[in-house]
Amino acid sequence: MPVATPKQFADLLDNAQQNDYALPAVNCTSIMTINAALKGFADNKSDGIIQFSTGAGQFASGLNNKDAAYGSIILAEATHRLAEKYDVLVGLHTDHCQPQVAESFLLPLIEATKQRRAQGLGNLFTGHMLDASALPLEENMKISQEYLKLCAEQELILEVEAGVVGGEEDGAAGSEDTPDELLYTTPEDMLAVHDALNGLGRYMFAATFGNVHGHYKPGAVKLRPEILKQGQDAVMEKYGKEAAFDLVFHGGSGSPVSQIRETLGYGVIKMNIDTDTQYAFTRPIARHMMENVEGVLKIDGEIGNKKVYDPRSYLKKAEEAMAARVGEACDNLCSAGKSIFNTASV
Repeated sequence: MPVATPKQFADLLDNAQQNDYALPAVNCTSIMTINAALKGFADNKSDGIIQFSTGAGQFASGLNNKDAAYGSIILAEATHRLAEKYDVLVGLHTDHCQPQVAESFLLPLIEATKQRRAQGLGNLFTGHMLDASALPLEENMKISQEYLKLCAEQELILEVEAGVVGGEEDGAAGSEDTPDELLYTTPEDMLAVHDALNGLGRYMFAATFGNVHGHYKPGAVKLRPEILKQGQDAVMEKYGKEAAFDLVFHGGSGSPVSQIRETLGYGVIKMNIDTDTQYAFTRPIARHMMENVEGVLKIDGEIGNKKVYDPRSYLKKAEEAMAARVGEACDNLCSAGKSIFNTASV
């Protein structure tokens, strides 16, 4: 099955919302990590989302280019071909694009989808993220309105963020010393987001509730999932149940399963996974190198062992380990066994 159509992707989000589960959204940077995500989804009969950051796009385009949009197009086209071999539905998304690079990153990607549609082909992406959370909320919403309209014209879903996710990851806003008040989106903020974006197109909303990018020791991050409930309640009280947000959980690596699952009841339908899958991918490579150091290095003039310095020998282990971590995310988010591949509309 190719990447989900706009209608299928909308069905994925609706099904997750109606059945209290979330789609794992896995950041990928290469063919190997795309394959790992697809394997993790398929092995667990879960639909999911593959997404690329600006850093991933630069990396994929090669050291001589460092072109984020070009590299993301290459990764997206590869995902379309690879996804055809799997019996699950996959969304394609971008992650954390700051306003200062939106013109050079998001606009070319939206244009690439527009060109494909003109040729009678499916969308290149199913959605994009504009992260203007570093701006005052009024400015954030103004630019979000512009990009939501552009996305809606091509049946793309826009993800927006209000409040700041702490820590730092691949250019994302925030820092370890972000003031506490910015880590928690208020009900008033959530009402303002609804009022600014309602009716312009479908969007997802990354509201912050103390979440932090990266991985920290237990107790270092103070999540308050009830923040999401309070905001949802405020919006639904004023505008009705149909106004409930499709929420996104950023900075989920290392979070307790109990708190992850609590957010599912408050409207979280997508959780980003990057730090944990990076570690899962790298850990077996490190083990391989340590266990085969005399083979991967030509020590003291020896010839080494081609079987162990062949990149395939350790990258296959990395793919397997990352796929297993994706499967763990499917379990944590209650998406395992819930693929709508066989029932989704075209």
